[in-house]
Amino acid sequence: MELSIGERLRYVRMQHDISQRKLAKRTGIANSTISLIESDSTNPSIGALKRILQGIPIGMTEFFALERPRAEIFYDASDTLEIGKGPLSLKRIGGSGAGRSLQMLRERYEPGADTGRVMLSHEGEEAGLVLSGSIEVTVGSERRLLHAGDSYHFDSRVPHRFRCQGPEACEIVSASTPPTF
Repeated sequence: MELSIGERLRYVRMQHDISQRKLAKRTGIANSTISLIESDSTNPSIGALKRILQGIPIGMTEFFALERPRAEIFYDASDTLEIGKGPLSLKRIGGSGAGRSLQMLRERYEPGADTGRVMLSHEGEEAGLVLSGSIEVTVGSERRLLHAGDSYHFDSRVPHRFRCQGPEACEIVSASTPPTF
């Protein structure tokens, strides 16, 4: 199956670890326009596409020669990518990463660990299931203590924060769109 221009652009941008905002700054093309192109809601002119690709940088020939990467379906435990260690450790699991629109993480919060005083906010959605321990989740002005078996799902543009409560570590399996790690 042939890749659309939007799929190609998203794939190449993510392969080069460039956010839509960063690409917009580099090229002078509005972030919203890049988003519309990547979602196949609009097609860019040749001139606009050339400017966008210069911001990555990749040539037109290379861009249009891209083939759909073979998507893995199954993953071994050894395919897990450790993102961070310490009181808060993150492991990217499954097919998360470049070219994917969903990211899954296995999160471990040691007692007292949190995501920081400054609340997080980014494009997309987040959902998670608490596997063990207790975690205080704050989303906007709402705060709730979740225990094993409890879950959450929210618009991640709303400022949010996670903090481990209790004497034992908390483990969560979470998913977010788009991938941020």
